[in-house]
Amino acid sequence: MTTLPKAAGQKADKQWETEKRERIVKRIARELRDGYYVNLGIGMPTMIASHVPPGMEVVLQSENGMLGVGPYPLEGEEDPDLINAGKETVSELAGTSFFSSADSFAMIRGGHINLSILGAMEVDEEGNLANWMIPGKMVKGMGGAMDLVASARRVIVAMEHTTREGQPKILKKCSLPITGLKVVDTIATEMAWIRVSPEGLVLEEIAPDVTVEEVQRATQAHLIVSGALTQMRS
Repeated sequence: MTTLPKAAGQKADKQWETEKRERIVKRIARELRDGYYVNLGIGMPTMIASHVPPGMEVVLQSENGMLGVGPYPLEGEEDPDLINAGKETVSELAGTSFFSSADSFAMIRGGHINLSILGAMEVDEEGNLANWMIPGKMVKGMGGAMDLVASARRVIVAMEHTTREGQPKILKKCSLPITGLKVVDTIATEMAWIRVSPEGLVLEEIAPDVTVEEVQRATQAHLIVSGALTQMRS
């Protein structure tokens, strides 16, 4: 058995982490449609701003008060006044508008967001979501996730399939404090594309490097394999 030097191993791990995130983000970007108003949550979902299909008009909304969020700026072109909800510098598109947090949440609570894409610590087979806190760990606030999942017309969760320790994040029942009950429509991971249905979790697509059995082993909840199961495409 060949053992990689520590530095090489760390580099390989980092590259795989990047590849996993790219796979998830590119797959979700295929769900965007012309005219959509989309909110991108903190973390991996913000990467989708750089993967909007060419020629498509999608308006990205940030709950800190920006409508018309563009992709990440090039090095040297950052404007510290232009940030998303995750405090990352972003660019602005033609027609971008800025407003108060109150106006931002009026848009969200008014049901004007077609698609909300956010991360998660846990999702269960009923579409319940836990993503705002871990008991015993300090959090600065609950953020806007509760409003987003309660009001957006569709909710897609972008997350890695398991924890760093290899434990499932798609469970029979969430164990962490709940963000929203029965709010998740679709789960996108590096292993699979899973639809939440009244009957349970439907496995609709799997990554090219895994089998159905491997996806199920990495998932605590039971998966219903779609009769039209296909390979994930970015």
